Amino acid sequence: MRKEGFGTLNCNRKCFNCLKELCVHKVPLFSALEPEDFEEIADRMIYRKYSKGEIILAQGSMPHAITILSKGSAKACRITSDGQEKILYIFSKNDFFGEQYLFGDQRANYNVVALQACETCSFSREHFQQMISTRPTLAQRCIEDLGRRVIALEHAVHNACNQKLDSRIAALLLDFYRKYGVQTPQGPAVVLPLSREGLANYLGVARETLSRKLGQLEGERIIRPMGNKKILLLQPEVLKDIAAGEQGVGIPSEKEAGNLSGDSI
Repeated sequence: MRKEGFGTLNCNRKCFNCLKELCVHKVPLFSALEPEDFEEIADRMIYRKYSKGEIILAQGSMPHAITILSKGSAKACRITSDGQEKILYIFSKNDFFGEQYLFGDQRANYNVVALQACETCSFSREHFQQMISTRPTLAQRCIEDLGRRVIALEHAVHNACNQKLDSRIAALLLDFYRKYGVQTPQGPAVVLPLSREGLANYLGVARETLSRKLGQLEGERIIRPMGNKKILLLQPEVLKDIAAGEQGVGIPSEKEAGNLSGDSI
């Protein structure tokens, strides 16, 4: 790789490690490409580094690239009309954003901010459009992928409006475990990418409400905090039941209820 400016590098096809571990391999949008296509992408990728708190994508800007997060985590957030920040999504390694800006000139309606030291790879709209003009399969895959994202967004909005808070918290902990989970001597644990205040913002609830709900989960020995940024999952299966709406905090599952009923006879 050759340096192109502070914190910015151009990939090139001579970089074996880049081709072997190229983050674009992880993006479903590009899964229809041939090996030689990845070499072309590697030659045109722009690599950047960001510090914690640095803006990767600015709300109101005109994005002209699809960006892949190759290291670290970042939050997508929007500044509301009253100046408040609303967290929309948490990006982890191999997540990507900006694909909706590959066609047409649109301003970004959210910020993407680094939650820790991050590295990104970007592929410009100009080069992408050149590729799909000669690769109809890629164009079709792009349309399908954008369609899936729209459906996923609709599901997320539906769940946010209809799921109980217990289920949303359990689902979030399980999602964070898949992305940021670690094994400790005590068992599986989640390294939280956000502060408790950030988690409450993401869930759309008051911090006090979130603290009370986490306290209930701790009281039932389902989770156990390990400092401010780590939570031990004592009963992952129970969390799955809560996330699926099959059990609530403080409410026994159907199986447990059956056992209790049987014991009382």
